[in-house]
Amino acid sequence: MKSMRKFQDRLQEDLKDKNFKKAFDEEDVFARLAVEIAKVREEQGISQRELAERLHPTQQTVSRLENPRNRSFSLTTLIKLARVFHKSLEIHLV
Repeated sequence: MKSMRKFQDRLQEDLKDKNFKKAFDEEDVFARLAVEIAKVREEQGISQRELAERLHPTQQTVSRLENPRNRSFSLTTLIKLARVFHKSLEIHLV
């Protein structure tokens, strides 16, 4: 727990830097989106292969969508994902 506290303290300090915060926030969006896609897919009991069949890309493409380092999401793909998952897609600028 002590090392987690040090990390949180360091992160809070780093987030005071404007450039660091901008980069952190951008990465956070992509990471959260990738995790959300994997989470919904798993909750619905859909394999990556099955999702690929429904979306019509390859299984490797689905794997990339679930990779937090992926930065190549298209709005069209997100709309298709929402349809496959029977979800709505909401995008907000805050």
